[in-house]
Amino acid sequence: MTQRIWVLYMMISERKLDGFFSGELGDPHSALGVHPAEKGDAVVVRAFLPEVERVEVFDQQSARTFPLKKIDDRGFFEGAIPKVGEAFNYLLRSFGPAGDREFLDPYSFLPTTSNEDLAAFNKGTECQPQRILGSICRECSGHSGVSFVVWAPYAKRVFLVGEFNDWSATSLPMRPLGPSGCWELFVPYASAGQQYKFHLLGADDVWVTKADPFAVYSESPPGNASLIFDSSVLPVVDVARNASQDVYAQPLSVYEVHLGSWRQAESGDRPMSYLELKETLPAYVRELGFSHIEFLPPAQHPYGGSWGYQITGFYAPVSRLGSPEEFLGLVTACHAAGIGVILDWVPGHFPTDDFGLARFDGSCLYEHEDPRKGFHADWGTLVFNYGRPEVRSFLLGSAFSWIERYGVDGFRVDAVASMLYLDYSREKGEWLPNEKGGRENLEAIDFLRQFHEILRNEYPGVISIAEESTAFPKISEPTSQGGLGFDFKWNMGWMHDILAYLGASQKERPAFHDKLTFGSTYQFSEKFVQAFSHDEVVHGKGSLANKMKAPSRTQQISQLRALYAFLWTWPGKKTLFMGGEFAQWKEWDCDAELDWSLRDFPLHEGVRNLVRDLNDLYRKHPSWAACDHLRDKFRWISCDDAQSRSISFLRFGEMPADSLLVACNFSDEAKDLRTGCPSSGNWRVILNSSNLPYGGDENDDSDLLYAAEPKECNGFPLSLRLNIPAYSALVLTPESA
Repeated sequence: MTQRIWVLYMMISERKLDGFFSGELGDPHSALGVHPAEKGDAVVVRAFLPEVERVEVFDQQSARTFPLKKIDDRGFFEGAIPKVGEAFNYLLRSFGPAGDREFLDPYSFLPTTSNEDLAAFNKGTECQPQRILGSICRECSGHSGVSFVVWAPYAKRVFLVGEFNDWSATSLPMRPLGPSGCWELFVPYASAGQQYKFHLLGADDVWVTKADPFAVYSESPPGNASLIFDSSVLPVVDVARNASQDVYAQPLSVYEVHLGSWRQAESGDRPMSYLELKETLPAYVRELGFSHIEFLPPAQHPYGGSWGYQITGFYAPVSRLGSPEEFLGLVTACHAAGIGVILDWVPGHFPTDDFGLARFDGSCLYEHEDPRKGFHADWGTLVFNYGRPEVRSFLLGSAFSWIERYGVDGFRVDAVASMLYLDYSREKGEWLPNEKGGRENLEAIDFLRQFHEILRNEYPGVISIAEESTAFPKISEPTSQGGLGFDFKWNMGWMHDILAYLGASQKERPAFHDKLTFGSTYQFSEKFVQAFSHDEVVHGKGSLANKMKAPSRTQQISQLRALYAFLWTWPGKKTLFMGGEFAQWKEWDCDAELDWSLRDFPLHEGVRNLVRDLNDLYRKHPSWAACDHLRDKFRWISCDDAQSRSISFLRFGEMPADSLLVACNFSDEAKDLRTGCPSSGNWRVILNSSNLPYGGDENDDSDLLYAAEPKECNGFPLSLRLNIPAYSALVLTPESA
């Protein structure tokens, strides 16, 4: 009887079979799975199982077994099955050298997503594409499994490969979903924790195997497979925890960290994991008084020496340190300690690794075809094509997924200048002008504005900071006012000027005096963060401490303390890279932990005490942070006394009693300095950077009073006569404060 049914209902033609193997057939589901027969009440089941000797169909309703015939030696099986009832629920049983299996047929399931579902992704407006694309643990037709969706519009064929099919290159062809350019397959026997990739025949007729661009989790290097991750195990996070706060009025003091080199595990042979970091890092940062912690890019990257700035997994926490759940645990621990979490986000470029985004489907899908627009010679990386809508959706999702999954509080956007200018680091003839003939990357500008408009509407408590090194206008202005929409911009010019001054000898400093003062001319043109970042302590630049020009280490660290007092009292928010808080002496090494043993020395631990007290004052002093970006709340007292190598200025608060008077002596001699002051009465020293607790040699004078005298100075009718040690800064307030 079985043979007679086979003869009547065997239906695939030789032409269709050839089309299946050549890829011309297009949709593998039109050949595989269950199909109605032309006659009678039967169905035809087809399966493609390479390296299998025989296949059976088990009808779960009738509990009967039916053999399939191998009609092609490459592993194509087919057979007609009597159909009983409306539904036909079946299992496949395969027998071969690798063992026997019983499993649900992936080709018996309808698509898990549609072109309609993908419409916003194709339009460039999808903020959460990871909810549709990638690997998603879900139920389909009552069965648990994993749906896989990948965008590869120019690929000729796409196969799913992974642990669930023994990495067979061709046993799981994916179905194209039409105009969306995506390919889909639901695999009922795939499960969380298994590795997978996509095997594609590209538009250039080259076979490539690619990691999933939307993967939540990735294999640790040197491996590069994607891992199925069940995102439902991540608890719902509060994405609006700071929505009601005025970011400009709040203290923002950021501790910048490279997680892989902050501290070694107790074994000493590896960095701390996320689990170990959550027990130590938040408490350390809280004790120092920082309001936020900034992680150098925590996204998956194959080369540790890139510090995370050459990303291959834009949606996945770096797996060297643990799982996504464990990364969430670290973020949650920071929040529990009252610390906000900022991530470095890198939408400007990506590396050329063959398993990554480069020529993903045999075309320049994520990048530009023309290297004059698509290649960063400085970094050997590729530039995102911001004009392609799906690339925009990919990048939007790469940012917003970190908010939705982990509850992060902000982004520091890397290398914004490289995004804004088509001629960035390019010589004449190496770049293409925009449609108006200019050098601005209009598509990147439009993307950054789109990103910020969505961020403001959907996540009003999340901040954004631009690393932008040029004078591009309105970086930190709202998009409604023609700006790019960032909350803040790193003040890189000010930082470089100050380091140039302090890196000059005492004899040279008068000629460098404008380096101390020029920043005030543009300080309020943007909402700045004054940052001393990782970039200043690598590539032979030395640490912040050994940049200070002086004859001895003691004097160098004295200058570093004065610099920190200057930094914290100068207008703008604050950022300091790890190790700077205790005067790390050697240059940062991304493969080694910080020199924690330096904390055993009072000279170094004193710097840490100073940073803690500066943060405490910044957080608690009335109006200090609230006036960071208000031009009328800053005034020079003395800015032109180059020979004395000193400066003084005022920071006004909402009330006169909230004022700060800051005097800095960057010379190698103590100064008996007269400086103007705005009000009568006594002025109290609230910080002296050379006090004994900070590693200096001055007795604690935190309550020392200076009386305003009716002697005109610096354009003020009143003045103070201050005693300022060498390489020191004093901070004073009116006594009533």
